[in-house]
This record gives sequence, structure tokens and C-alpha cells, in this order.
Amino acid sequence: MDIRKVNEDFAVTGQIAPVQVAEIAGAGFKSIVCNRPDTEDGAVPHDAVEEAAREAGLEFRFLPVVSGAITEENVRDMAAILEDLPRPVLAYCRSGARCLNLYGLVQEMKG
Repeated sequence: MDIRKVNEDFAVTGQIAPVQVAEIAGAGFKSIVCNRPDTEDGAVPHDAVEEAAREAGLEFRFLPVVSGAITEENVRDMAAILEDLPRPVLAYCRSGARCLNLYGLVQEMKG
């Protein structure tokens, strides 16, 4: 698992598995956001990760975003999620790039 820290409050990574959630909690993260649709090839169903997150005492949100097709609604929804969740937050998708792009768009929107 390659966790890339953006700042004190936010980091991204590629696809995670339920067995990795304890390590994520141990690293100090308080929340996990899944930006990968369950229908994407190779995706781990988000509900399995969500269950592990809740068992580890972490908050979890599912905001599926289609790769290469981030919408204004996705950006608004992610902004609201980030306002609501305890930090630091770890967001994941296939590689982490989509989460990073989405976060950048949230920052631009807040401008």
C-alpha cells in the first residue's frame, strides 16, 4: 500500500483490502473515502472495506467517481464529505490519481 500524503488532513492510495484497514487505523487515519465504483474491473466491493473500517473505529464514505469523468456533483459531494469527516482522511481508488484530482478540484472550488 502506497499512501501519498497531500497534507496533514488528506492522503490518497490505490485500492485497499479489508485486511489493510487495521494498518490504516494504526497510521493515524480517522476516515476512509472510497472513490472507486464497485463495478470497475478489479475493485474490491466497498461494503467489505466499509465493514472493516467500522470495526476499526474509522468513518467510511462511498463516493464512486468514474475515471476520467469527474463531475461538478462529484466535486460538491466530496467537499461536503471532507467537511463532515474526522481527519486525517485517506481516499482510495484504483491508483489514487482520481482521488488526488478530485481533491484538487475541491480545493479550486473552495478558492
